[in-house]
Amino acid sequence: MTREIEIRPGVVIGGGRPFVLIAGPCVIESEDMTLRTAEKLRETAEALGIPFVFKASYDKANRTSRASFRGPGLEKGLRVLEKVKREIAVPVLSDVHRFEEIEAASAVLDIVQVPAFLCRQTDFVQEAARKARVLNIKKGQFVAPHDGRMILDKAAAAGNGNITITERGYTFGYNDLVADMRSLPVLRKTGYPVIFDATHSVQFPGGEGDASGGDREMAVFLARAAVAAGVDGLFVEAHPDPPRALCDGPNSLYLDRLPDILRLLRGIDDLVKEKERL
Repeated sequence: MTREIEIRPGVVIGGGRPFVLIAGPCVIESEDMTLRTAEKLRETAEALGIPFVFKASYDKANRTSRASFRGPGLEKGLRVLEKVKREIAVPVLSDVHRFEEIEAASAVLDIVQVPAFLCRQTDFVQEAARKARVLNIKKGQFVAPHDGRMILDKAAAAGNGNITITERGYTFGYNDLVADMRSLPVLRKTGYPVIFDATHSVQFPGGEGDASGGDREMAVFLARAAVAAGVDGLFVEAHPDPPRALCDGPNSLYLDRLPDILRLLRGIDDLVKEKERL
């Protein structure tokens, strides 16, 4: 059983509770689209009794091409996320790529996320842990599950026990990833809540030459397997019109298809968590 971490009153991850849904578009494309998407996701999650955290990046610094859309940047992006918190009344998560942004981001975000490519950067992980109330670490696609403990230990040594870790697949040859479900119980043995990123796990990094590709249909199958393995949270990127998304469209799920997907996942989760409690 993993520890319980309160993200905000009424939204708790871990401890054998129902999985928390972390969902939203890859990046903030506009204020209006972000608010509409957050509201739709909140309504879907509430109807199914699933705790929800809204996710969108204010700056995607690790794009394939320098010409790729990165988002509105720190100041404008945090204003949009603050508005989501206030008007939609949900906790928010975003990823931070630079030391100088950690403090400002931590003042707004309910969960600060360390990106996969920075998960082994000791100073960055510890500074984010010192400033964030809750820290989510994306485990790099080059890190074995049993090495995840070392990353968590670094963050905890900075004085923050409110840490989650996210599995997002492993590099598999060129321009591909593979998700190994064995990693989920291994990571849960650390005692920290474990999240599975279903949509980044089906990415084809750099697979379209100047952008990443992906296979969104496979994300649903991986999500089923991960929930059956007993994860504490599920991370998905969802968009009203994925083919027109400005970032990660090929691996993003259609917003209007999420209710049916989540209904099935909630049923699987109920069975698994009930078994864990016996």
